[in-house]
Amino acid sequence: MSDQVSTSDRTPPGEKAKQFPPAPGVYLMKDAEGRVIYVGKAKNLRNRASHYFTKAAIEDARTVDLVKAIADIDFVPADSEVDALLMEARLIKDIQPRFNIDLKDNKTFPYLQIRVREEFPRVEFTRTPRSRGVRLYGPFTSAKSLRAAIQVLQRVFQFRTCGLDIKSVNEQWRWFRPCILHSIRQCTAPCNFRVSREDYRKQIRRLCMVLDGKKEKLLAELEVGMKDASARLDFEKAARLRDEIAALRSLGLRGDVDKDVQPEVFHIEPRKGSIGLRKVLGLSETPRTIEGIDIAHLDGQDKVASLVAFIDGLPFKPNYRRYRIKSVAGNDDFASIREVISRRFRNSLSGEEEQVFPDILLIDGGKGQLNAALEVFRMLGKEPPCLISLAKQQEEIYRPGESEPLRLSRHSAALRLLQYVRDEAHRFAQHYHHLLRRKKLQE
Repeated sequence: MSDQVSTSDRTPPGEKAKQFPPAPGVYLMKDAEGRVIYVGKAKNLRNRASHYFTKAAIEDARTVDLVKAIADIDFVPADSEVDALLMEARLIKDIQPRFNIDLKDNKTFPYLQIRVREEFPRVEFTRTPRSRGVRLYGPFTSAKSLRAAIQVLQRVFQFRTCGLDIKSVNEQWRWFRPCILHSIRQCTAPCNFRVSREDYRKQIRRLCMVLDGKKEKLLAELEVGMKDASARLDFEKAARLRDEIAALRSLGLRGDVDKDVQPEVFHIEPRKGSIGLRKVLGLSETPRTIEGIDIAHLDGQDKVASLVAFIDGLPFKPNYRRYRIKSVAGNDDFASIREVISRRFRNSLSGEEEQVFPDILLIDGGKGQLNAALEVFRMLGKEPPCLISLAKQQEEIYRPGESEPLRLSRHSAALRLLQYVRDEAHRFAQHYHHLLRRKKLQE
């Protein structure tokens, strides 16, 4: 606390508060004997601390006793609101100022709890902390601020906050569909083993360093890692570490905590999804094989496509295919889809290549992408399989010859299976696209 205001200053506490910086930090109220009687955090130290010496604070029943006991006030600056919140919690735990308890009317304080004994530790908000198997941080004086801080930290460290009991010995997790937090890069999806146990625990270690007040040490480690990755020409990792460093340096409480709720997490039920597709698509038999196609590029550059295969509702990776688009110039997804469909089915339809013909062919997109695929089968003079497309925004299913899209319940097992195929095709296409761009950068 080298930046703390000197306690030997005899300036009245109200006047000292007016000299505080208009920046984040923690303020400490002291009694006549120099004991800390209250610790508080602030986004703006000057404004927040000065408020205690106004007429309103003196007359407020919640603060009147505290204000009467204040003989001195100090502060400790922080880099951000989140840093101030975490510092406040550590100081309250260490000092246990009596007014921090009294002003809360004996309510249970919230804590941040990490279940460290789990293979993939979850991070929780709780008012009833466990006594064993956890790392506990708190108490915090504001539940809303703690929830907001968890969301901000999750954007940086991408830890999980769900209640799933994930174990690596259980293979069913390989078919689990991650929630939207993975799509928006706020979770590395250990629920689908998209991150290893070792890498996930590194995420948790970094989180703990920030919670323990070791952010500068962590930043130094990340800087070394970024330079090392750059020297090894691993530009993707270097860029990821660069972004993490920038996010750590600018931690701030943003957004509406009440509205920013956790999304639904759900299991994929392959058998139920396949049966549902037979019903909603009017098929004579339950589909066993589904293929999904997606296009990836950056402003028309480095265009690639993916084809993923599912059997009985589960990925069958030996049949995955990836394509570099050869005949299309510029940003033309329709033409790219035509090329991929032609290359995939031309030999199969002519009998030159023995390959399983899918029961359902799913195109990522809307009516335009569907019609582009249909044109190829007409050109080849062959009847397509059950051909559909799935549009992301409203999750609408388009079918040939139908003017209106098919809209299923968001809880439908059939829709979830199609989403799984679509998302896997997207992931596989993006992975190939990134590989090509990294290779180009290295060259």
